[in-house]
Amino acid sequence: MANTSWLLQKMESDLPHLITVKKVTDRRGNLSVLENPGSLPFDPVRVYWLYDLPSGNFRDGHAYYKSSEVIVALSGAFDVTVETVGNEIQRFSLSRPDQALLVPPMTWRRIDNFATNSVALIVADRLYDEADYIRDKNLFEITVNGTDYENE
Repeated sequence: MANTSWLLQKMESDLPHLITVKKVTDRRGNLSVLENPGSLPFDPVRVYWLYDLPSGNFRDGHAYYKSSEVIVALSGAFDVTVETVGNEIQRFSLSRPDQALLVPPMTWRRIDNFATNSVALIVADRLYDEADYIRDKNLFEITVNGTDYENE
């Protein structure tokens, strides 16, 4: 019987899922670390953060053709709703800096329900490239349901 663990890992990495972030605790407080190898499944290339967001506000959705992201709630709390190929929708509530959400390519994501003073850290595997964005939900749905986006 063939070893299929690599296939299961590949399938999991193609879907949004929570990642445990390394946490070091001592009498001075907590320290969390994102690193590769380790908690990040890719080499970080770009880091940005969202802050000063009005309570209950949202960041409109988008997807990437090729980029992956890891999202962390550094402070406060918010929800991330993701939609993947096959229109599977999941909602993740992030509220701890020692937990992150991996958002692979071709995943529609919307961040909302921000608590007061929330800070969202986003780590990406690619530099900003407007051509990598899918900002239209209808285009995303058409693309994930059969269009060969890599050869366009």
